[in-house]
Amino acid sequence: MKNKLEIIRKQHGVKQEELAAALEVSRQTIGSLEKGRYNPSIILAFKIARYFNL
Repeated sequence: MKNKLEIIRKQHGVKQEELAAALEVSRQTIGSLEKGRYNPSIILAFKIARYFNL
């Protein structure tokens, strides 16, 4: 699944570590999401959307 998480994160000036801490996941999870190797649960997807006000 393609996503724009990396682009959105960088536009907001947020590091992977900061986003991971805010979402209560590991930095590796954020990296995997950005590379398309991992699809988020619906709960994590909503947390990401809420974090970026999307």
